[in-house]
Amino acid sequence: MIAFVKGTLHSASPVSCIIEAGGLGYRIDIPVTTAERLPNPGDKVFLYIHPVYREESQALYGFSNAHERDFFKLIIEKVSGIGPKIGIALMSQLSLPILMSAIANGDATLIAKCPGIGKKTAERLCIDLRDTVQKLNPSTSSFAPDSSNSSSTGSHSDEGPASAFADAVQALTSLGFKLDSADKAVRKAVKDLPANSDAEVIIKQALKG
Repeated sequence: MIAFVKGTLHSASPVSCIIEAGGLGYRIDIPVTTAERLPNPGDKVFLYIHPVYREESQALYGFSNAHERDFFKLIIEKVSGIGPKIGIALMSQLSLPILMSAIANGDATLIAKCPGIGKKTAERLCIDLRDTVQKLNPSTSSFAPDSSNSSSTGSHSDEGPASAFADAVQALTSLGFKLDSADKAVRKAVKDLPANSDAEVIIKQALKG
């Protein structure tokens, strides 16, 4: 089983990339949130991999960190009705901390805004994974946008940073932002803000562009 691929980035799009390693080119499907972090073609790259082998097809799904890879595996294996394609689409629309916070708080409305995810599927996702996600402390700062490689651990209340991020994304979508654009704007905003910023502060920073 392939656990990761380390090599040279040959080419990339928002939904896939080709990595050259050991004289072979590996085509890997990726979420947009991973595509945003890829280096330029010709540079070295490392992706964590979850392979899916079926009688009619074989596919590799890649992620920039192990948290995202493991969460993708959890979604497609534990939630009925969600396969790899929907899982990738879901993680393309919402970054990991915001997705985890939405599930932990039972926010099916936010999740249902993802293309291909209806209300019933969103509700099932929250029901099936809520207890598991809550045990993973989705509100801890180690799941802050673009910092999920952090090894910090600890006990946190349910009203942590990730909850504020999710509230900010929800507010921006209410203002007319597309879901993926709202998520991206929030991730950009929090880079310039203190880790404990509330949703109102994050929204104001995000609207500044």
